[in-house]
Amino acid sequence: MTTDYGEPDLKRLAVLGSTGSIGVSTLHVARELGKNVQILGLSANRNLKRLVEQAQEFRPEWIVATDEASASKFAWPALPGTELLIGHQQLNRMVQAPEVDTVVAAIVGIAGLHSTLAAIQQGKTVALANKETLVAAGPVVMKLAEETGANILPVDSEHNAIFQCLRAGARSEVARVCLTASGGPFREFTQQQMENVVPKQALAHPTWDMGQKISIDSATMMNKALEIIEAKWLFGLSADQIEVVVHPQSIVHSMVEFVDGSVIAQMSPPDMKLPIQYALVWPHRIPGPAPRLRFQDAMSLDFQPPDIGRFPAVALGLQVARQGGTSGAVLNAANEAAVDAFLKKRIGFCDIVRACQDVLQQHAFQPHPTINEIVAIDQWAREEIDKWI
Repeated sequence: MTTDYGEPDLKRLAVLGSTGSIGVSTLHVARELGKNVQILGLSANRNLKRLVEQAQEFRPEWIVATDEASASKFAWPALPGTELLIGHQQLNRMVQAPEVDTVVAAIVGIAGLHSTLAAIQQGKTVALANKETLVAAGPVVMKLAEETGANILPVDSEHNAIFQCLRAGARSEVARVCLTASGGPFREFTQQQMENVVPKQALAHPTWDMGQKISIDSATMMNKALEIIEAKWLFGLSADQIEVVVHPQSIVHSMVEFVDGSVIAQMSPPDMKLPIQYALVWPHRIPGPAPRLRFQDAMSLDFQPPDIGRFPAVALGLQVARQGGTSGAVLNAANEAAVDAFLKKRIGFCDIVRACQDVLQQHAFQPHPTINEIVAIDQWAREEIDKWI
């Protein structure tokens, strides 16, 4: 990568989770960037029709269908010049290929951990949209990146905003960071109303168009809990340096306060194409497809502290960030299992965080877990959620 801020070098991408919302937006950005980006690899779990359509357009070297049962039943067309790989383990082969220099890690949940680690082991640049990787295994991931020289560039809008704001000063000059939250669809609901929420309501996010799991996390504000933990590891912060503020307009994506009292904010319309492009062309800035703010139009920006009584997930995130160790892996796994149970109408909306709290309290805490121990406790937490139900 060049050291000035001129024309960015060609990025040769593998996009993991290319059929999800982040993956689709990444390919939209790739179309706009044209000669600056080459798509070498794509992966999907079960949405194989869309994967084939993407392969026919971008003609990558490889596509990976991670769900073997779905892949065995699918009528694969001829894809000249593209090698079909089947099975989750094939992700590692693709991301570690010497031709790939940048990996967009957009697989939702803990399922994205091993392929992200494989890319980091090879010193790749990882555009990280999978927050669960750092939530569950932050110390292991960041230590490995330091050893291999891998760059981890955040794609989540909040962490990408912090990443941009940090260019205004040295890390030693940072007093705190503030993650903004839309508040989700229930920020005005009473506790009683929230007890009666059904999946259809929780999936109707007022600002962002996201997948099911992320939409539910936004509704419970568990997404902020996970983002607090991710920010701790990604930016080397203490839990006391991280705050959350509800900002319904989703224009300010996060803020950094420096020791002299200056606050730097990153603002843009709520659209994932901007943070994706920034991660792909960093440290450069070039024109792209993201919409622009119009300051000629009247607007207001509102900020308020989160109501911890109605949204206890935020406090849970701060607690886990302070504890470290296996707490993040337990919270992440318990939440994934609880969200799945809610979507299947096995538990209520408010039960998601309650179940996570209970499982977290029960677990045998380990301060310095290995990856194998993280995987084991992830499975334990999922089983405990099933027992809780």
